[in-house]
Amino acid sequence: MDIIEILKERKQTVLDKWFQDVAESYPEETTQFLGRKGDPFANPLGHALRQGLGGLLEGLLSDVQPDDLAPHLDEIVRIRAVQEFSPSVAVRFIFSLKKIVHSVCGEEQPQGLENFDAAVDRLSLLAFDNYMACRERLFEIKVKELRDMVAIQTRNMWKATAAQGGGKASNKEPAGGQ
Repeated sequence: MDIIEILKERKQTVLDKWFQDVAESYPEETTQFLGRKGDPFANPLGHALRQGLGGLLEGLLSDVQPDDLAPHLDEIVRIRAVQEFSPSVAVRFIFSLKKIVHSVCGEEQPQGLENFDAAVDRLSLLAFDNYMACRERLFEIKVKELRDMVAIQTRNMWKATAAQGGGKASNKEPAGGQ
């Protein structure tokens, strides 16, 4: 039997195990919260994870190229990038899919398993690139915020100095020539 046929038959099992594996990467109380199904507004993180994982699995079963799965991957990776995960933990969920698929197949070695594993590997590389791009963007935002705060503080300091000195300090350059 072909791996795609097997996984289509067992898709919900794979998806449930995959979601549980991702949820377990969070603290215990978060894991319990994520596991609650229902209103996507009451559990937006759980909903986004389910949607993203479902889209990724569906794409892999439809023989879509990993690059075409970027929107589903982005949905998950952006969430994990803003959390305090190390890069390896943040993208580990991709690798766990291979383990889950192999456990679902049991002793069988279905046709196409190597191709499926290779597609997951390519997806993992894409996930890592995506994660690093998100982290880089976050750090750029933090640097800009810090720069803006320093500029505001400096401006306030010079205004206060000018007000105390009768306006004479406003014509002077700040120390350091900036």
